[in-house]
Amino acid sequence: MRAHKTREAILKAATRVFARNGFTDGKVERISRLSGTHDRMIYYYFGSKAQLFVEVLETAYEKMNEAEARIDIDLNEPVSALTTIVHFVWQYYLDHPEFITLLNSENLLKGRHIKKSARASELSSPAVAILEDVLRSGVEKGVFRADKHARDLYIEIAALGYFYLSNRYTLSVFLNSDLRGKGELDHWKSVITDTVVRSVLRRLPE
Repeated sequence: MRAHKTREAILKAATRVFARNGFTDGKVERISRLSGTHDRMIYYYFGSKAQLFVEVLETAYEKMNEAEARIDIDLNEPVSALTTIVHFVWQYYLDHPEFITLLNSENLLKGRHIKKSARASELSSPAVAILEDVLRSGVEKGVFRADKHARDLYIEIAALGYFYLSNRYTLSVFLNSDLRGKGELDHWKSVITDTVVRSVLRRLPE
């Protein structure tokens, strides 16, 4: 039990340090101090700083998957179900900014660490599987296109939210508008929802 708590404390501290400073500048000394442990404990439980970062990334994905599993959707109402998923992803990004900054750091390193994860593919499959069910329901009910793939839809939803938030500082300056200002986040939420839903709706003959 004590070993488990120590390991969890290190993971939690590492998430904060890596999210704030990235992998390169995220120091082991800072992680051990924040977790109330010692440097040697980090190497004992994780083997290396790199492996610790791998597990931080895995944990971040795992937590999102666990939250996704709790989404209450009605497959009999595919448009509503898809809207619920879009809103969930957007709100998750807002509530967990560390998720975005961790992924930013790993992408700067060209996915060096996540490639070492034996669990990466299994961690991405639940979200895609949920979208497959929603798309299938929509096609069966005649409201969704039959040529839309769940993986493409997953990337679409993620991109529309992720890009906005990860680039909000530069975009705010470039566009001369505070993208986190009053009403801006709700506005973009509606833009994402409208864009995603329109992309899957069946095109009726004119």
